[in-house]
Amino acid sequence: MYSLCSGDTTQVCLHGCCMVTPFSAPDPKKRVPRPRSTAADYRREFAATTAACFFSNTQFTNHESLPSLQESFTQFQEAYPQYSETEQADQIRAKEYYHLLHSNHTCLDYIGIGLFSHCQIQIMSSSPTTIASTSSPPSNLPSPQSLNIPLFGISYKSVNLKSQLQYGGQESALESAMKRKIMSYLNISENDYSMVFTANRTSAFKLLAESYPFQSSRKQLLTVYDYESEAVEAMVDISKKRGAKVMSAEFSWPRLRINSAKLKKMIVRNKKKKKRGLFAFPLQSRMTGARYHYLWMNIAQENGWHVLLDACGLGPKDMDSFGLSLFHPDFLICSFYKVFGENPTGFGCLFVKKSCVPILESSTSTGIVNLVPAKKLSQLPGDSSGTDTEPEKTSKFEFQEELHTSSSFSGPLTIQTTLSGRFEYEQGETSELPTTEGTAKHDQSETSKVIEMEKLADLFQQNNKVSGKEGLEIECRGLDHVDSLGLVLISRRARDQINWLVNALTKLHHPNTEERSPLVRIYGPKIKFDRGPALAFNVFDWKGEKIEPILLQKLADRKNISLSYGFLHHLWFSDKYEAEKQRVIERRETGAKGMVENKRKGKDDLGIKVVTAALGFLTNFDDIYRLWAFIARFLDADFVEKERWRYTALNQKTIEV
Repeated sequence: MYSLCSGDTTQVCLHGCCMVTPFSAPDPKKRVPRPRSTAADYRREFAATTAACFFSNTQFTNHESLPSLQESFTQFQEAYPQYSETEQADQIRAKEYYHLLHSNHTCLDYIGIGLFSHCQIQIMSSSPTTIASTSSPPSNLPSPQSLNIPLFGISYKSVNLKSQLQYGGQESALESAMKRKIMSYLNISENDYSMVFTANRTSAFKLLAESYPFQSSRKQLLTVYDYESEAVEAMVDISKKRGAKVMSAEFSWPRLRINSAKLKKMIVRNKKKKKRGLFAFPLQSRMTGARYHYLWMNIAQENGWHVLLDACGLGPKDMDSFGLSLFHPDFLICSFYKVFGENPTGFGCLFVKKSCVPILESSTSTGIVNLVPAKKLSQLPGDSSGTDTEPEKTSKFEFQEELHTSSSFSGPLTIQTTLSGRFEYEQGETSELPTTEGTAKHDQSETSKVIEMEKLADLFQQNNKVSGKEGLEIECRGLDHVDSLGLVLISRRARDQINWLVNALTKLHHPNTEERSPLVRIYGPKIKFDRGPALAFNVFDWKGEKIEPILLQKLADRKNISLSYGFLHHLWFSDKYEAEKQRVIERRETGAKGMVENKRKGKDDLGIKVVTAALGFLTNFDDIYRLWAFIARFLDADFVEKERWRYTALNQKTIEV
């Protein structure tokens, strides 16, 4: 049976990155044998155990034949005995995120880092009801050195990015406290990096593209993404308009590994050039879970590239796995949302190495934002017409600031077609509300809770002015929970879950076919020790025809399972897979309904539409089992038609009532 502690003479690092052997004097008379357990052996053993311990030599052809949740979990624990050490994550989920249990909601569409817990939001949201209508502060008000209220929104400001980075700007106590909290969490030194808050991930990419000297220095842009990203596409479009030559890495079919020979050639070409341009690099694919070696960033820097590290797709503590002490990117982008499974709104962060600020060009554009305390609590309208993106699940209450500028919130996008037909799968992107002019006025019918919330915010602002910015702290339980678990436990939990899910999905096969064709096709890495906790897949019917990802996502949503979908591209097929290429590649649909019409023709429009699932540190075994059981329902040849009939019947009933 697989065990992380296997091997008597060799101790393998939990991450497989090093090997430590106990000291012993070699016997000159005996030939020293090669160590039996190496990092590579450790990874192979993990993959072999995963494949052998779960449903070995078994194919499921009927959803009713699946083992029960309890039976599957017992088998899971036997194969991964050290998974029980991650029980602390389950305890945190039960105590701080109990809404997931009450709503029976499986959230597999959150990518990013959560700031607060649901319990924390509930406590702070209910506290205004205890405020007395007197001039004295309430007894339960936090001390002046503690800013515990996690209720805030963002407001755009038009400012020069370069000036903002060089000279800074007026910051509120909330912004100063949040900035210190984030930089401490990411282990980023304020002596080395400057930081600005952005509306979302896309805004951060746009800001950098508009300020980087593509035009004046004729620099290039080299990206490494196996999927279509709204943020990256925005950077590409802006860079091209500013004179940049844009290149992209390619990914070899079928494992979707980086085509190393081609990428290295693009990085090291034209050695006479001192500064080649911007190298945009994620350490992990947000869709397929493929991980890329950070040495690519080192090679790029050595060959004169400025490196942008896209950390948005990394796990909560993955930054600690390589550390900025080991490698210092020139630019770094990450994103944060408020509450897992409840409130996907948040913001993005753009970090710029201080030594790189002088190379940027002056440009005034929107995207940089202020964090502002909530001043008015109002229920969001159900209609989001006029917005190009929308949170997958909107919280019951949102915040509306009294501002002269428009407000924007960031969070997972719904899996819907936008006004231009482009896919929305970019978790952590913005949901832009309609622009409001003038200052918001109090409605006479406002509830007492809203008025009391404003009183509480005013009290906090008074305390903040007295105490100043430096001593202020903000409680972010979401970040604190991640720190309490640490990299090792979070990585182990995600690794065991994602590999079990991959193995379970591959065991589903259609009955009554000649070769019992598989129900699911997974793109990118399969069972693998060091794969990321993201999964790209498609479901096929018994005829071999693909179920449209958007349809599958909608059906999953009816079962209270939140998934996403996207578009894989920049795929490279060798001659060996030419025939398969003709079967799997499809052309992306574009047209008048596209949010940002893609005018590039040719291979950029070729790829594969896929369903995606993302696992977080709060994901438990019940979540992945529920997804497996739902996908297994497609083994019923009439499942889609039954669901369509059921949907129609429900709609008719609603109309009649």
